[in-house]
Amino acid sequence: MKTAQQWFDEYAISHQNETNQLIHYICVPAIFFSVVGILMSIPNEFLKNTFQLYNPLIENWAFIFGILVSLFFYLRIGFWYFTRMLVVILLCIIANNWINNISNLLVVSLSVFVVAWIGQFYGHKIEGEKPSFIKDLQFLLIGPLWVIEKLSTHGEN
Repeated sequence: MKTAQQWFDEYAISHQNETNQLIHYICVPAIFFSVVGILMSIPNEFLKNTFQLYNPLIENWAFIFGILVSLFFYLRIGFWYFTRMLVVILLCIIANNWINNISNLLVVSLSVFVVAWIGQFYGHKIEGEKPSFIKDLQFLLIGPLWVIEKLSTHGEN
């Protein structure tokens, strides 16, 4: 199993260009946020009818499963990474609940998702490198941590 630093070093290879990094500082959190919103938007009835999953205590199985899988991944690479991402996920849940109260969460989440991915691919066009997730899908979970690490150490460089 790779260490967090090995993940970050490998991710950084295709993220050297400053413009691409700036785009990632905006788009990676936006994509993560929108995925939480999309998972929160899946109707419980769909899950109940399609997968025979229903429990009145669990609002949305897809959301719970997605969050648990991602948190387990972060825990595997380090407790403090897990803790940081737990805070990020909780903030995403709070903000997405707020959006859901004032607008259509699915429409907002899908819109943010599409626009942010366009930004990501534009950044990689500038970089001249393929996105890391093409090599390994786990990089989709490393991206948010990489952004946190880069921004938290930005003043130290």
